[in-house]
Amino acid sequence: MNAALYFAPDAYLLDGPRLMGRQAAGNGFLRAAVKAHAGQPIRAVTPYRDGAEAFAKAVVALDPKAQPYWIPASRGDQIAAVGTLYRPDLAIAEPARQRLRIGAAAYSICGVTHTLSSMGAAEAAVDLVAGPVMPWDALVCTSSVARAAVQTMVRAQADYLAWRLGVAVAVPAPQLPVIPLGVHCDDFAFGPAERSAARQALGLAADEVTALFAGRLTFSAKAHPFQMFRGLEAAAAATGRKVALLLAGQFPSEPIASAYRAAWPEVCPSVRVLHVDGQEAETFAKAWRAADLFLSISDNYQETFGIAPVEAMAAGLPVVVSDWNGYKDTVRDGVDGFRIPTWAPEAGCGEVFAADHESLTTSYDQYISRTSTTVSADPAVLAERLTALVADEGLRRRMGEAGAQRARRVFDWTVVYAQYQELWRDLAELRRRHGQEPALRLGEAPRAAPTALDPFAVFEAYPTRKIGAGIRVEAVAETGPATYAALTDQPLFRLWREPLERIERTLAALAAGPLTLGELAARLGEPTPALVERVGRLAKMELIRLSDGEEGASG
Repeated sequence: MNAALYFAPDAYLLDGPRLMGRQAAGNGFLRAAVKAHAGQPIRAVTPYRDGAEAFAKAVVALDPKAQPYWIPASRGDQIAAVGTLYRPDLAIAEPARQRLRIGAAAYSICGVTHTLSSMGAAEAAVDLVAGPVMPWDALVCTSSVARAAVQTMVRAQADYLAWRLGVAVAVPAPQLPVIPLGVHCDDFAFGPAERSAARQALGLAADEVTALFAGRLTFSAKAHPFQMFRGLEAAAAATGRKVALLLAGQFPSEPIASAYRAAWPEVCPSVRVLHVDGQEAETFAKAWRAADLFLSISDNYQETFGIAPVEAMAAGLPVVVSDWNGYKDTVRDGVDGFRIPTWAPEAGCGEVFAADHESLTTSYDQYISRTSTTVSADPAVLAERLTALVADEGLRRRMGEAGAQRARRVFDWTVVYAQYQELWRDLAELRRRHGQEPALRLGEAPRAAPTALDPFAVFEAYPTRKIGAGIRVEAVAETGPATYAALTDQPLFRLWREPLERIERTLAALAAGPLTLGELAARLGEPTPALVERVGRLAKMELIRLSDGEEGASG
C-alpha cells in the first residue's frame, strides 16, 4: 500500500540555502518511499511541470530503475485511483477542500506534523475542525507531545465555533496516530578506523572526551546553548578530564555566530569548542564519527520531534537531552542516555506572549526566543549526568550500544515507512466501511469549498448578459481557424491557446448557420460548461458573434 506524494521541492530536497529538520525528514521519507515501491510507479502530485521534473530527477538519483509518475494536482480522479494522498505537512484541510469536487470519500489524505508553534501551523491545525477532513484521513503526529498540542488547538477551535455559531457541532475528526520520524541507520554505521581518522582530521586528542551538538546553531529557534556550556564546564571540573564540544551545524547569521564565540570562553573556559560547518557534508559526517556522546538541551516549542538524538543513537552515541518535546518518546532515561528534567511556566502565564506575537509586536523568532528563555533544565542533574558519562567510558559504550539497537529496531526508515503503509491500509478500510454513514451526510457535501467557488457565480452581477445553453452562437463569415492561429501566435492570446483541431470543429459546426450553445455542445459531443470557455474566448477574439436569441439583440 503506497500513496501519491504531494511534492514541493522545499519539503524533500536538501539543496536549498538553509537546511531545516523538516527537509531532512522529508528527504529520508522519500528515500524510504523509493526503496519500498519494489518496481511499482512512484507517483507525485504537483501543480507544476517543473515540480514533476524535479521529483523525477530526485527519484531516479536514488534508484535509476525507479518509475516516477506525475499526477497533476487538478486530477483528483487519478489520486482516487491510488487511494491516498500524502502531504509532507499538516495542512490536510487544504487538499480536503479540493477533494470535494469529486467527493469527500474519493480517497484518503495523510499529513504529518513538524513545527506547531508558528501562526501558519496553528491555522492549519485548527482548520482540521471546519475543513472537510474525514475519519479516513490522518494527521500523523511525530510524537505524543505533538498529538497533545494538536488536540489542545482543535479543542480550542471547537469551543470557538460553538460560541460563534451558538451551538456545539459534532465534526468528523481525522485519525491522529503517533508515528516517529525515521533515520537511515546505515548512514551512521562506522568502525573504529573511521572514528580514529575523523578525530585526527578534526584535531581531537585521544584523551579528549568529545560531546557533539548537531543542528541549527541559534539560541532563538532550537536550543539555547547556555546550560549546555555550563553543564560541560561542570563535568570538566568534576572529572579533571579534557572535554571538547563539537558544534556541528550552521549559524543563521554572523551576529549569532559572534554571540556564540563570545559566550563560550566566558561560560565554559575549560571546554575546547570547535565549530563544524553543517553545509560541508563530509566534515559534518566526521563530527558524528569523532564524538563520544551527544548533547542537546532543547528548550524551544518550535520542534515537535527532534531527529538529531535518534541519529546519534544510530551512530552508537549515548545521548543527554532535555526531557522535552519528542525526546520524551525517543530516549529511554538511563538506557540510551539521560533525559534531564525541565521547567516551564504553567498554562495561563503566556497570554501576553501570544498577544504580542498575534499583533506583530514581536516577530516569530522573538516569540519563540521569549518563550524558550523561560524554560530550563535542572542544572544539578545535567552536571551529574554529564560527569558520569565523561568519567566512565564503559557507561558511554553500554548506552551507545543500547541506543544503536533501539534505533534499528524502532526508528530505521524501513520500520517507520512500514507503519505509514499500514496506516494507509487502515484508512482505506475506514473509507470503505464508513464512506456511506448517514451521520456524515456526504450527500449534502458541497461540490466546492466556499473559498474556491465558480468565479462566474461569485461575480454573477458583473456582466450585461450571460453565456449559457440558450444563447445563440454565430460564426463571423470573414474569419476562421487561420485567424485563430494567427491571434494565438501573439502574446495577447497565447496563454490559453487550444489545439487548432478543436477550433476547426467548432467553426465547422457553425458553418451552416447559427446554433444555440446547447445545440452546438450536442453536435460536438462536449459538455456545455467546457464549451462555454471556448465560446467566450472566441467571442472576445471576434471570431464568433453572440446574441440572446432575440432578433437584432447581439452581444
